[in-house]
Amino acid sequence: MFKLILFTSLLSYLLLAKEITSTATFYSVGYVNTFVVDKDKLYVGNNAGTVDIFDIKTQKIINQIMLPPLVTQRNKLVPQKVISVDYLNEKILIVSIGKNSFRNVWIYKNNELKRIVNETKKLTIKKALYINDDRILFGTFGSEVILHDTSENYNIYKSHISQSAMGGIILNEDKTKMITSYESGKVNIIDVATSKILSTYDSQNVDNIYDVAYNNGVLITAGQDRRVAIYKDGEKDFHIKSHFPVYSVGLSPSGKTGAYSSGDEQNIQIFNTKTKALGDILVGHTSRLTQIWFKNEKELYSIGNRYEIYYWKLD
Repeated sequence: MFKLILFTSLLSYLLLAKEITSTATFYSVGYVNTFVVDKDKLYVGNNAGTVDIFDIKTQKIINQIMLPPLVTQRNKLVPQKVISVDYLNEKILIVSIGKNSFRNVWIYKNNELKRIVNETKKLTIKKALYINDDRILFGTFGSEVILHDTSENYNIYKSHISQSAMGGIILNEDKTKMITSYESGKVNIIDVATSKILSTYDSQNVDNIYDVAYNNGVLITAGQDRRVAIYKDGEKDFHIKSHFPVYSVGLSPSGKTGAYSSGDEQNIQIFNTKTKALGDILVGHTSRLTQIWFKNEKELYSIGNRYEIYYWKLD
């Protein structure tokens, strides 16, 4: 009887699934690489060397942070590609690609742009995240994690976590743990204060994990092996098989609703992390999806390698 009820529920869910187009679209001045949302503002980093700040209500750019251009060997000016943006308490944290592909890290506060890490440090930072007002976490392509103190300008630690290249790095809700994925198909949960590995997940992916999402004890992955792995505290691990490499995932705050890039059309597939049931499909992207982020249970944002930032509202 229980199986019949479950089957009927899943069937009803699938029959109600439909295609959804974006509710709103924001347009950056360059190809978008990264974004973060805070309250009524959207902060977008792009290939044109700017961070565009949007008013979410009007969908218009209200401010723009311009990074100084690079000078090539032929004395040409080229923009610094912005690859990471974070926001905390009126401060914007920016990572850009400098000379010889090494990274510059900037903090924008009170209309002033200050560089805190120079390309001469020869770091290949993939992402920078605020822990608090004074501490920043760096994750590098070489799978190093660095906890940096901005008030004293020194590294609290610099730890090499894996021999595999890093795929994704995110923080949990209270920023006490980092979740990192690797080319090997593994995911680590790491203590931010000490860089100690607390747990490892490796039962579902067999290839490079491009992206991870974590909320409320639920962890999902985006795998080159066409798998979306789902790990839950105290429950059996499982995965959803896609028919195309999965480049990006997102997860609602409750952890009940997941999203992943689906197919060569680069749609976003919504699914239930409890039942595996596939739901609505979000259509409109024309390039490889690079970031999906849930604002709440019904609203999310996404980007691909184009000018657009899409806002979606689920039924």
